Amino acid sequence: MKEKRKPKNVIIQEELERRMLHGLMYHWEDSVGWLKPEWQKSLQKPLISIRDLKNRLGYWSPLRKEISLSRNLVLNHSWDAVLEVFYHEMAHQFAHQVLDAFEETSHGPSFQEACYHLRANPEASGSYPPLDARLSESSLSEQDKILMRVKKLLALAQSQNRHEAESAMAKAHELIAKHNLEIIEKNKHRHFLSIFLNQPALRHTREIYTLANLLESFYFVKCIWVPSYVIEKKKMGRVLEITGTLQNLKIASYVYKVIKNYIEAEWKKYNKNRGLNFYRKTDYAVGVIRGFQRKLELQQSSFTSLKNIADDFFALTKLEDPQLEKYYHYRYPKIATTGTSQSNADFDVIADGIKSGKNLIISKGIEERGISGKYLPEK
Repeated sequence: MKEKRKPKNVIIQEELERRMLHGLMYHWEDSVGWLKPEWQKSLQKPLISIRDLKNRLGYWSPLRKEISLSRNLVLNHSWDAVLEVFYHEMAHQFAHQVLDAFEETSHGPSFQEACYHLRANPEASGSYPPLDARLSESSLSEQDKILMRVKKLLALAQSQNRHEAESAMAKAHELIAKHNLEIIEKNKHRHFLSIFLNQPALRHTREIYTLANLLESFYFVKCIWVPSYVIEKKKMGRVLEITGTLQNLKIASYVYKVIKNYIEAEWKKYNKNRGLNFYRKTDYAVGVIRGFQRKLELQQSSFTSLKNIADDFFALTKLEDPQLEKYYHYRYPKIATTGTSQSNADFDVIADGIKSGKNLIISKGIEERGISGKYLPEK
């Protein structure tokens, strides 16, 4: 009797889950590698499973020495959202195996200490929304009203009148800068998050590094390349992670995706009859980003409402948020800098990209149910 074949989609799901489990173990080992040697000796490699959990994102079982994650979480949410929950459950393991917290409540002092050492979110369990859901949530708090004002200004940037569109985008950027400068000067308490900005990969093109620099310079976030498992390749690679307030993460991720899609659209027109290769596309993309950056720098010099806030407004892009810097260095205690090579670059193509970048207008704004814009693909 022939064995009944499983539906193709089931086989795909099983393979996806297997790769995810493999990747989670890589991340467990990577996190443990940063801990003190005596703590590493106390932590035992756990079993890791994906289960159909109800009303919870994951759990740690001391008896089975197992970290379990919700199947709904791993299949329907982003990889950084999965890792946030995984590190939370890993903190439970740390609390039991390193700090002997068997007599405490599950989220007691030892668990809080474990979260501190593992850079884990102590709230990432139960009914707490996953990271990507929080980023795209439809309800806006009082602190998020800045997003609505920015959205309205960027909607005006869709105007067919070039001058009106440019003016609306400039006002949106001025509002973003003014809002952040006021908060920094008043030293208001801020809560910071970190999200993946692109997909984990073994290699990344040069323009992503240039784009990360632009986001750091103008959108009040910090960027860093972190190790992350590449599910498609079944190997550890890297991913661009950005850190900032929820408001600034929404704005920066929106700008990132609009610029990426603008580059794709403009490159297709530019290369229609040229037959240029992948490397020239990277040159063109770097040029677009540089051109847009020069445009933002010129706009900055015309802002007037900020001169009473920052004595040296022209140093705005170098202004540091002390709270963000403190959190950033806590989250990444060992930071190494890397550079990218421009060898064999075609500077004529870069120059053409710069011209195109100066015409880029960020418009439409941050949608309440996610990120969208003229150059973004329809969902």
